Amino acid sequence: MALQEYLGSIVMEIDGREVEVESLDVTFKTGRKLVKTMNRTGRAKGFAKGIGEFDLKVTAVIPVSGDVNWAAIEGAKITIYPLTDGGSRTSYLDCFTTDVGRKYTVDNEAKQDLSMVALREVVE
Repeated sequence: MALQEYLGSIVMEIDGREVEVESLDVTFKTGRKLVKTMNRTGRAKGFAKGIGEFDLKVTAVIPVSGDVNWAAIEGAKITIYPLTDGGSRTSYLDCFTTDVGRKYTVDNEAKQDLSMVALREVVE
């Protein structure tokens, strides 16, 4: 049985500039909505199509100097690619930041939690 290689760490770039991130969570919301109707069965009978969106949750470390102005990001291109050969690049286009939060703990470095939205995804 041959060993399988899996994707590991990624590199994240914003408009061509590499940024240091600890984690990235990508969620695609389909935009579908449940349609409830009054009927004899007492249950919903279908759904309506909606507009999909990509939600990005980023945890980034806070450097002493040269940090990205996360709150000002609008219309950015975020590209994710694996550190190893063989994986594909994924770009999220027309990204903007919706929330920026910071957290400080006793044992770890200072971090910031970011919520972003992307309008499109392109696999290169």
